[in-house]
Amino acid sequence: MLGDALGTARDVPHAFIRAGKAVYRPPDLDAELAALIYDSECERVDHTARELARTRADTAALRALTFASSGLTIELEVTDGGLLGQVVPPEPALVEVQVQDGTASQFAADSLGCFTVQPVPRVPFRLRCRIGTR
Repeated sequence: MLGDALGTARDVPHAFIRAGKAVYRPPDLDAELAALIYDSECERVDHTARELARTRADTAALRALTFASSGLTIELEVTDGGLLGQVVPPEPALVEVQVQDGTASQFAADSLGCFTVQPVPRVPFRLRCRIGTR
């Protein structure tokens, strides 16, 4: 039976095998979605009634966001001038910002994991982080 099974495998045309291997992409095990674990804007909304007496009328032009996955955290500060970010734990990384139409820009995070994205995309965007690259 083993000989029959091996003989059947030999009958598959090599072009068919090459075509199958060409279209197969192994899953990217390093890619992982990070969850939003902190948003200063939501915190401000949740505590508005309690904090009204202690805050000024104008709101800060800064929004802080924290995203976390199993082994990585990305802390962002969003201002009118740009995104200021840090990869935690700190290490060099390549940060890619991809907007809705698919265009992407890359920004290097230094050895402390710090990076700046300028200007802030004005449309929804995806942030990708590849660790250990410059």
